[in-house]
Amino acid sequence: MTAAELGAQFATRYHRDAAVVCAAPGRVNLIGEYTDLNEGFVLPLAIPQATHALAAIRPDRVLRVASLDRRDDPATLIDLDQPDAPVTGWAAYPAAVARALEEAGHCITGADVLVSSEVPTGAGLSSSAALECAVALALCALSGVDLAPMAIAQIAQRAENRYVGVPCGIMDQAASMCAIAEHALLLDTRTLSVRQLPFDVRGAGLGLLVVDTRVKHALGDSAYGDRRAACRRAAAALGIVALRDVEVRDADAALEQIGAKAGEEVMRRARHVLSEQARVLETAELLGTGRIADIGEVLVAGHISLRDDFQVSCAELDLVVDSAMDSGALGARMTGAGFGGSAIVLATASHLADIVEEVEARFRSAGYKTPLCFAVAASAGARRER
Repeated sequence: MTAAELGAQFATRYHRDAAVVCAAPGRVNLIGEYTDLNEGFVLPLAIPQATHALAAIRPDRVLRVASLDRRDDPATLIDLDQPDAPVTGWAAYPAAVARALEEAGHCITGADVLVSSEVPTGAGLSSSAALECAVALALCALSGVDLAPMAIAQIAQRAENRYVGVPCGIMDQAASMCAIAEHALLLDTRTLSVRQLPFDVRGAGLGLLVVDTRVKHALGDSAYGDRRAACRRAAAALGIVALRDVEVRDADAALEQIGAKAGEEVMRRARHVLSEQARVLETAELLGTGRIADIGEVLVAGHISLRDDFQVSCAELDLVVDSAMDSGALGARMTGAGFGGSAIVLATASHLADIVEEVEARFRSAGYKTPLCFAVAASAGARRER
């Protein structure tokens, strides 16, 4: 939907024009899954699909939020002076953002807000972070709050952790806020330092394919929490703050100690995190020297680790990876928290159509839903468009 069409929808619903229009993209994580929960490095990139938030000031302390993606749902009223009042459904995210902003000391004006998203929900592409960041940008713009992109990312993460109840790391929000076009974002989740690495797949004659398996996951479920708890137990077994603190040269000895103190399962979870940390740094080195095509083997190794050691893949994600590699892809892996969602495939541009055809054919043969396949490029992060 164009900016003009979005503006017309706002005017139809609220009988006035939007004062601000903000957009925040979803993301794919190139490599670095669950390392952010261990204060390590991640390497995401923003995708073209984004969430828009249009807003105009109200004279009271109420947020009235509505979504074009849920046209049959009535607008939700959120009283900013009653921060403990429960808000359910998708509106819990805008409510959480407003509360986190005010908790951080920023006075937020009442507003009419209309959102519209191109980011598929439940696909592991951070639709929630895109919503949070778009709404945060819009509320800050209306309220005269000037914050750096990373500061908004931190507030959005706090909103999801504290008020929505999802114990996510900072990666999704940081990617949405801080990414730039044709680059991947190397983020140190402990220090929040960032480095932009060239990732122009089209210029390299390559393509990056997202395959949404259409298997939905719920990040608040027990499996996600179990993985997080296992990582904490592994760090405790070593007497360190986080698995980030294990040096590569010490990984084997650390894993032996974890296994002895915390058991085989916790050791395997830690083995994924430690090996994934090394894969992030290896990928960053390759991208820094312009060797995009050479990261394919690293992506596959990451998927195998997520499948076998961290055990967060599923049959559909494994089928995408196997089908893509059999069809000549350079690399493929699941992206996001797992238990469904999406996989990414890196391939030469000329192979993309054949890969899509093969993946869809194998899904049909297995009796699975037809996956949604689309190419993406590293895109710009969140921005105010008006």
